[in-house]
Amino acid sequence: MISGFGFGQAMALSAAVSWALAVMLLRRSGESLPAFELNLFKNLLGLALLIPTLIFTLGLDIPDYSAKDLVIALVSGFLGIAVADTWYLRALNLVGASRTGIVASLFSPFVILLSVIFLGESLGGWQLLGFGLVMSGVVLVSWRQSRIEVDSAQVRKGVLFAAGAVFLMAVGVVMVKEILETRPFLWTLSIRMLGGVAGMMIYVSVRRHWAMVRSQFARPQPWRWIVMGSFLSSYLSMMMWLAGYKYIPASEASILNETASAWIVLFAWLMLGESIGTRKLVGLLLTFTGAIVMLQV
Repeated sequence: MISGFGFGQAMALSAAVSWALAVMLLRRSGESLPAFELNLFKNLLGLALLIPTLIFTLGLDIPDYSAKDLVIALVSGFLGIAVADTWYLRALNLVGASRTGIVASLFSPFVILLSVIFLGESLGGWQLLGFGLVMSGVVLVSWRQSRIEVDSAQVRKGVLFAAGAVFLMAVGVVMVKEILETRPFLWTLSIRMLGGVAGMMIYVSVRRHWAMVRSQFARPQPWRWIVMGSFLSSYLSMMMWLAGYKYIPASEASILNETASAWIVLFAWLMLGESIGTRKLVGLLLTFTGAIVMLQV
């Protein structure tokens, strides 16, 4: 048994696997529901599932959060779910999934930097080696040799949106880590999700897009795949993702989360029959080796 493997590490890795499976299910839906509407549905479903989970497990007693804690949790959800997701989707529209996915690999460096500055965390030698292996593997499995010509100004704008998105995701999870450690987990998760959903609804209201959103939901959609993928991504994976940050250092959890890119490639090969060449195989080996090295602490 790996010496550094515990509950927090298991949650961080399980979140990556669950997210990868969710991506497979949402791919099978044909992506007929636009990204923003799909994200809104995912988060609404996640919040709707969290409420009965709270009642069943913790009852109706509201824990004693300070006003500061409530504000931090809500702002964390607003930044990490509402603003960051919107910017990420904007980046996808500008420069496509390949470039956006590569820029998204900045998530771990951002979390590590913020954790060192604000949480006093640090990485040991094994963790630094594991970080290098994981990031190298992620780049290999995400890289695309074919490139679609895009205006250089558009590329710069898209990269800025993508980098800003993953930075806000990192800010959102680092700022809520102390509350995750000291307050009831499910309540904190629910408050954070509420902040994200409220932010998205405010955005739709300000842009007056409610009619467009309703029209998308009214159209025939592969709801079976969408609901299953949403359950995995915005409920199960979200709980395991934040549980990882609750029980282990944020810098370590973020690196283990990066293995999601490799899991997606592996599941796409196993479930969807997508090709997997030498470059991706090397990337998978590097990523999983890095994750194992990360646990040698």
